[in-house]
Amino acid sequence: MVIKIRQLSQKLVQAARSFPAVVITGPRQSGKTTLVRNLFKKTHNYVNLEDPDTRARALSDPRLFFASFNSPRLILDEIQYVPQLLSYVKSAIDEHRTSGRFIITGSQQFSLMQGVSESLAGRAAILTLLPFSYGERIGQGEKLLPFTNWTNRLAQKKINTSPHPSIASLLVRGSYPTPTRSSVDYSLWYGSYLATYLERDIRNLSQVGDLQQFEHFLRLLASRTGQILDLAGLARDLGISQPTAKRWLSILETGYQVLLLYPYFKNIGKQVVKRPKVFITDTGLACYLLGINDPKTLTNHPQFGSLFETFVVTDIWKRSLHSGIKPRLYYFRSHDDLEVDLVIEDGKGLHCVEIKSSMTVKPQHASSLVRFIRTPTIARYIQSSSLISLSTTGPISAGIVNYHWSDFFSI
Repeated sequence: MVIKIRQLSQKLVQAARSFPAVVITGPRQSGKTTLVRNLFKKTHNYVNLEDPDTRARALSDPRLFFASFNSPRLILDEIQYVPQLLSYVKSAIDEHRTSGRFIITGSQQFSLMQGVSESLAGRAAILTLLPFSYGERIGQGEKLLPFTNWTNRLAQKKINTSPHPSIASLLVRGSYPTPTRSSVDYSLWYGSYLATYLERDIRNLSQVGDLQQFEHFLRLLASRTGQILDLAGLARDLGISQPTAKRWLSILETGYQVLLLYPYFKNIGKQVVKRPKVFITDTGLACYLLGINDPKTLTNHPQFGSLFETFVVTDIWKRSLHSGIKPRLYYFRSHDDLEVDLVIEDGKGLHCVEIKSSMTVKPQHASSLVRFIRTPTIARYIQSSSLISLSTTGPISAGIVNYHWSDFFSI
């Protein structure tokens, strides 16, 4: 099997040269183990803490466990199974502070990050690996520009043409490494993934009592991906309290299954909508939850537009995190119906993106962008304005470029 290079690789290697420990978190099956074993197989011993025997040895005598390896450099995979080891990692680092001594991975961020904050503050770099971005999926991970370089090229209105694959097929298969392979039954894989996620990650949480109801909650969120969050409506539809719905949403967000996109309100005089937009972070999982099992069904499905928007927003989110940068992504909607799907903030200003799942794009499709970038309190901060669609790349309005989605991600 060919291992695809991940954009995060460069940042991970840099971090290992600067910090005694590097922690890579992200959802289950996003490729963390493959990444660290490929990058550090010649320099580090690999320890799989999901293995019951290994876990038992680590718990019974942690000091002897660490001393049993012929090298002090270790990959500790799935640390959430033995979070007690983090305090021993801290002691080992304090006794002998060497760069890149521990490479640590963990899937359950809600339990992992508490231990890291308590034990490894100031000692560890923390990175996030999500499922494939589009560029990684097509084998271009090593060529992807760091996030700030990419937004700079957006501002320069650089246009690269690229092959235009079927978007429906990409959306249905999603971006987890395994189901992107053509030989894999993606519907079966997502069913198994959901069952594993609920049984392994969610059952252990005291905040979730009814797994079937929690799964129903996740399905309702999938039907609302790309929409403004109505937590009260979700709670009412499920017959649960609003605090319970909020707690469950927090679990999904912390575990990277859901992305909340908050409204942009800086430098705006207008009253804006205050609630976040909600996105299921993988379109393949969203399609599975919605009962969409093939590209043809998706193309004619009423959720196609929302899923396309989900794909664009989450791909930009991945590009930022895989560059080691905390994303500053927003949407904008005012009470007088001015709306922009995505506002990207970088050190120089704002990049505005409108997303249309149409093969025929006309100037009126950019009308919201035009209104937004001409807002007096906003205009001087605008670095670029883009429309992302299924249509051929080219200028569409003054200062606004329409990008075919694959050209946009090839910049």
